[in-house]
Amino acid sequence: MLAACASKPPASIARVPPNDPGLTWVRADIDRNIGTEVRWGGVIGKVDNKADATWIEIVRYPLRDNGRPNTAGLSDGRFIASFAGFKDPVVYKSGRPLTVLGVVEGKVNRAIGEFEYAFPVVRVEGAHLWQVEAAYRAPVYDPFPPPWWYYDFHFRYGWPYHRHPRW
Repeated sequence: MLAACASKPPASIARVPPNDPGLTWVRADIDRNIGTEVRWGGVIGKVDNKADATWIEIVRYPLRDNGRPNTAGLSDGRFIASFAGFKDPVVYKSGRPLTVLGVVEGKVNRAIGEFEYAFPVVRVEGAHLWQVEAAYRAPVYDPFPPPWWYYDFHFRYGWPYHRHPRW
């Protein structure tokens, strides 16, 4: 019965590369890892539309079994997902979860604030833009509920006016 609750990843990112390295491993020597296939995901940080491509800066988080980024933990860095063509910055807005499947094709140095950061660039072959999860609000139960006549009185005669309709 629990197996029915597990969800499968979307078809565009379903394939897991055979030796999927982490971002920390790739950033240690980006030039040596060019051509490595990866499936990474995270939260969109920034969108840059170029003349023939779109670069999306992603703050990487580990992936769940269904391919969705698990943003409850800590990030291990950032990378750039390079999409062919135009991606609308309103749709791909900052803070939305995104998972990509692609190949490391190089690196680019950019500043984050005043810090110079080496971003691995991933040429995207498949991607899935996730919906933002709604915050779960647990129901609150009163351990000492009022007696039955409290509700009967207030629903029948109205609150805060304590008079019978015939008075």
